Amino acid sequence: MSNPFENRALALSGPALDIVPVTPNDTVDFADVAVALYVETGGDIQFISAAGNTRTVSVSDYAVLPVGARRVLATGTTATGIHALQVA
Repeated sequence: MSNPFENRALALSGPALDIVPVTPNDTVDFADVAVALYVETGGDIQFISAAGNTRTVSVSDYAVLPVGARRVLATGTTATGIHALQVA
């Protein structure tokens, strides 16, 4: 099978190479920083940004949050079906 990503330089402008289900956790970072978060069921997402800041954002169903994130916190997160879009 050919892979159109094989010789392509990674870019933050997309597309993502993978989308990984997220289990919110107050202490464990993602293996790779996400370039965006996708949410199936809206609510609040409390996360640690790529810059290291704790943020809380309210999102609707099927939202894409285009922000670098290193962790989604269990405390303060009510949204579900969260996925991390990754380029690494």
